[in-house]
Amino acid sequence: MAKWGEGDPRWIVEERADATNVNNWHWTERNVTSWSEERLKALLQEVRVEGSEGVCQVTDVSKLEGEACINNRKGKLFYFFEWVIRANWTGTSKTGVKYRGTVDVANLSDENDADDLDISVALCADHPPTPLVQLMKTKGIPEVRRALDQYMKQLKTEFSQGMILPSANGPTSAPAPAQSKPQVQSKTQISSAPSSCAPCSVGKASTTNIHLKETFSTTPDELYATFISQDFVQVFTRSPAQVDARSGGQFQLLDGAVSGTFVHLVPDKGIEMKWRFRSWPKDHFATVILLFEDRGGETVLTVDLQGVPSGSEDSTREGWNRFYLQAIKQTFGY
Repeated sequence: MAKWGEGDPRWIVEERADATNVNNWHWTERNVTSWSEERLKALLQEVRVEGSEGVCQVTDVSKLEGEACINNRKGKLFYFFEWVIRANWTGTSKTGVKYRGTVDVANLSDENDADDLDISVALCADHPPTPLVQLMKTKGIPEVRRALDQYMKQLKTEFSQGMILPSANGPTSAPAPAQSKPQVQSKTQISSAPSSCAPCSVGKASTTNIHLKETFSTTPDELYATFISQDFVQVFTRSPAQVDARSGGQFQLLDGAVSGTFVHLVPDKGIEMKWRFRSWPKDHFATVILLFEDRGGETVLTVDLQGVPSGSEDSTREGWNRFYLQAIKQTFGY
């Protein structure tokens, strides 16, 4: 371990009680599934509405499937949760007749705001029709939506305390430059020749080229690390991944839908790789070149895909925009 005042300051353990994750440099994760289960049940069971039809109350939660976690990367917090919920409600009409029903929430996740949630109300099959169902639809659903919105807010405020740790001298400033990179065997300068969308022929297969460009609100070193870190790839794709970030190292992500091999890696500057979709002809790989251009606080990423099978242009372009570029922006706030 480096002594105080020597070596790379990112790895120096400060004089603090716990001496963990100094300056919040490392990727840390906290599982909040159990807390979320208890909080969701408590909030939903507080839902009660009353009207001319009678009174309805959520009594319990019979189905709660999903998970939740909070991640800290360089002092930034990222929240990931996904839940499928079924709650039970009971209603009492003005005449005193009891009814039972359900409330279903199919898409409570970090991708949706409270207003976007799909919430439905139903009456148990063994009960006759009752105006209480309409009461739950008009007044109950907004209250359920409000309870779920409260859960999301509490997750991001109350429970996240302690994820970002203070330094020995108080609150830390924003950490500067990049984490250490995996071993890079090639120092070759990566360049991208002008590409066009006109089809070309490689062997017997007709292929075409695709050119993409996107601006990210981050530095080249952070964006470069996002593409070569297995942890980061698993986060922005939200699925298991295998990433061996070295020349000749292989990668696989999105449950095997995407795979390939790294050819050259120039830290913070560029990445060249052989890349394919599983649906492409067997053993066919495109050459993908990523170039990272520093624009003073922003990074312009140029993506050149050379040798894409003809007929796959639209799906490939959509795949890169959706599963790489936009997913990275939405996940890490770039």
